[in-house]
Amino acid sequence: MAIVAEAAAREILPRFRNLGVDGVSEKTSAIDVVTEADLLAERHITAALKARFPDALTVGEEAYEADRSVVPALADAELAFVIDPVDGTFNFASGSPLFGTILAVVAKGETIAGIIHDSVLGDTVTAIRDSGAYLRRRAGQVTRLAVAPAVPLSEMAGLISWLYLDEPDRSRISTNMAKIRMPFSLNCSAYEYWLIASGRIHFIGHARLMPWDHLAGVLIHQEAGGFAAKFDSTPYLPAETTGGIILAPDEESWRMIRREIIG
Repeated sequence: MAIVAEAAAREILPRFRNLGVDGVSEKTSAIDVVTEADLLAERHITAALKARFPDALTVGEEAYEADRSVVPALADAELAFVIDPVDGTFNFASGSPLFGTILAVVAKGETIAGIIHDSVLGDTVTAIRDSGAYLRRRAGQVTRLAVAPAVPLSEMAGLISWLYLDEPDRSRISTNMAKIRMPFSLNCSAYEYWLIASGRIHFIGHARLMPWDHLAGVLIHQEAGGFAAKFDSTPYLPAETTGGIILAPDEESWRMIRREIIG
């Protein structure tokens, strides 16, 4: 937690709404960008973790661009740290405060801890496997998190990201979202997982499963009492990047969302 907070204070916040022309670069498109804050924060976190855990595997979103073998290595790593230095980079680069830093700890193919840090507010959501999920405020208050109770589909608030969905799935799912009370999109997994783990929304779903986006959040949601599984109902594992995922208050709600929204 201290490493993540320090990286946010040193490398991320000073650049928020203060990026120069050369501070933002496109990766695959105008909405898939990287900033100097991403690169410097990931470098800071990686160096600090390596100093304390020299034999651990570190998997950063930006480092992955240079070495794609690090994600499959999560399946067998004795200890690994998975880092998203600025989740919601498009928001960050656009001046929106909906971004955060995500860190997951993986041991022998299992996620055992997760951190989601809000750089702007200084709040941190944490979970350790079998120990619950907690919101830790900058001022020191600690609150245990719990997912929302199950409700009928028509009363649910949630989101299914269709950014990486192909047709006809994209159109079918977006149409089916009219069945719920409030669909929305934040373009930021860090905030999505904070909302669902704290009971503000009922479900989220994603088609692409990059580990820095989802490992920490899925564990936090489960430790808050929720149910998560891939579209085919199998568990989500650290080295997987495909197959889609749904998170819901319980297994019955998951099955309803899978049937009525994903189809």
